[in-house]
This record gives sequence, C-alpha cells and structure tokens, in this order.
Amino acid sequence: MARVAQLAIVVIPGYNRGMKTAISIPDELFESADVLAGRLGISRSHLYASAIAEYVAKHVDAKVTERLNSVYARQSSQLEPDVREGQRRTIERSEW
Repeated sequence: MARVAQLAIVVIPGYNRGMKTAISIPDELFESADVLAGRLGISRSHLYASAIAEYVAKHVDAKVTERLNSVYARQSSQLEPDVREGQRRTIERSEW
C-alpha cells in the first residue's frame, strides 16, 4: 500500500496522504469558499481542512474552559482576611 501512495504522489502532483471525504454544502457557501481559496492562493481542500482544524480547536478550547470552570466552581475565590487587608493598605499607599 505504501508503494501505491508513493506512486500517487508522483502521478498526482499535490496529492497528500490525508483522508478524502465528500460533503454536501449549499451552492452559495461553495462559491464563497471557492472565491476565498482563490484569493488566498490555496486549494479548496486546504481551505476546508484549515476551517475544520480551526473549528475543532475552538471546541477543544471550549472543553478545557468548561473543565477549568468546573474545578474553580468548587473552590472559594475569596482572599484570606489578612491578604485582603494587605492589599487594601498597599492600594492606599499607591498613587493613582
């Protein structure tokens, strides 16, 4: 199978070993993506892959935020009274 992939790279310039898939999108979105890919000087495949990667990263980040919020929701965020008093005195001495 590796030999076939190597041959495909020679026979089909720009071929990569990534997963191929078919999707259905509205004509207007396809046309807009086609124009954008042309303006950026990249292939539609590259545009779609980049868009999906960005979307996935956004949702991974959201999951991390959700988990952090869950951890911090279980802990008090109030300062100890002596720390709060020290901050108050420091602010009073600071020039605003």
